[in-house]
Amino acid sequence: MKMKFQFHILLGLAAAGLFTGCSKNPVTGKKEIIFMSKEKEIALGAESHPSIVATMGIYDDKNLQSFINEKGKAMANISHRPDLPYQFFIVDSPVVNAFAVPGGYVYFTRGIMAHFNNEAEFAGVLGHEIGHITARHSARQQTSQIFGQVGLLAGMVLSETVRGLAEQTQQALGLLLLSYSREHETESDKIGVEYSSKIGYDAKEMADFFGTLKKISEKAGQTIPTFQSTHPDPGDRRNKVDKLATQYQAEHPGKYNVNRDAYLRKIEGIIYGTDPKQGFVENNQFYHPELRFQFPVPSGWQYENSPAQFQMASKDGKSMMLFAMAEGKSLEEAAQAVVKNYSLQVSENNKTTINGNPAIAMISQQVAQAQSGQAAASSIQVATWLIQYGGNVYVIHGVAAPANFAGNLGTFRNVAQGFKSVTDQNILNRQPERIRIKTVQRDGSLKDALKDNNQPDNKMDELAIINGMGLSDKVTKGMLIKTLGR
Repeated sequence: MKMKFQFHILLGLAAAGLFTGCSKNPVTGKKEIIFMSKEKEIALGAESHPSIVATMGIYDDKNLQSFINEKGKAMANISHRPDLPYQFFIVDSPVVNAFAVPGGYVYFTRGIMAHFNNEAEFAGVLGHEIGHITARHSARQQTSQIFGQVGLLAGMVLSETVRGLAEQTQQALGLLLLSYSREHETESDKIGVEYSSKIGYDAKEMADFFGTLKKISEKAGQTIPTFQSTHPDPGDRRNKVDKLATQYQAEHPGKYNVNRDAYLRKIEGIIYGTDPKQGFVENNQFYHPELRFQFPVPSGWQYENSPAQFQMASKDGKSMMLFAMAEGKSLEEAAQAVVKNYSLQVSENNKTTINGNPAIAMISQQVAQAQSGQAAASSIQVATWLIQYGGNVYVIHGVAAPANFAGNLGTFRNVAQGFKSVTDQNILNRQPERIRIKTVQRDGSLKDALKDNNQPDNKMDELAIINGMGLSDKVTKGMLIKTLGR
């Protein structure tokens, strides 16, 4: 959570474009009905970008950014739509993901950049994402209303809550969480093989990266977006992509590069996992070292941290909480903004203090408008605390349906009343883990090499995944491997 709050960014998803009639798909060559013109695709990408940045943040690494720009432009030039204004970004998220929005905007998380083990793996995924753009998958999905509502946390059932309390952020995540059809995924895999091969890379490495993704998804326990969830696996894509690459190389003999060592040197020092300065959870407490505050996270609750907000929900999806920076310079201004922005009907409004900080506590109801086809509107109840601290005003919302609200109010109150300053130097000075590239000193197994570099036993399985290998796989003296360090 970096507090780059931009809640009032309009994505313009509703204005997806006027009917443009039959057009020829640049990849398939087939005529199809598309409701989104090229101009609207470009406009949608430009309008979406600020919300994506607000939701995830940009990762500042000029050398790595220069690399993805170079490869992205080279691939754009040989693509089916070289005329689009392509832009490439590394977003500051530990999640292993890559995604594209219409108009030429392509995003890689630092998490996925840390998991690539050579330039060819990156190029394959780059080709896959550009393929979604050139084949107009989003535009084709839009004709079937794929830009629907998407929950902020997987498994949550309080769609009214999500719509009411985080509309703009939800819309941004809605773009990130587009699930393409099997046909579109297969098509983009094929395009990824073609594009990455055309700029000189071995697309068989793209197939191997699907093996890494499979291991990550098997190990993952967090309910946050991953490449596998935004790109659902329709079957054994690893084998299919390997066959496509083999076939392409047989039909187009030539030198296809992997560039392992060059890529590993490029990601030396990249932040891996949570960046503590953006906030982190430890021992059921959320800490924000830069803003010097903490508050409890209910035991067993799922959570997600982003630059815009920290949100958490009970596993049954019947209650959620949201923490963010409030609008307004004073508690009173912030309270008025909350009531207005979320159309709340306030039943209780009390001034109080929380651990010495001036605060306002409110109980409200929000009546959501009836959706098309529904008989009546539904309502939710909201407990809100506004807290003045460190020159800012923060807001904590606890939300549940009326039937569940009373049973959760105590939990909501405990979280809000647990908000306080952080003084522990161990928390305030916490440094992120980073990828550290080391040279193998002797022939042996990956596990031997990791132990030689003082990597902890409880990280071995994770390190094997990061290296795209098995712990028993052989390594040779002089080979480069990834380790973790501060």
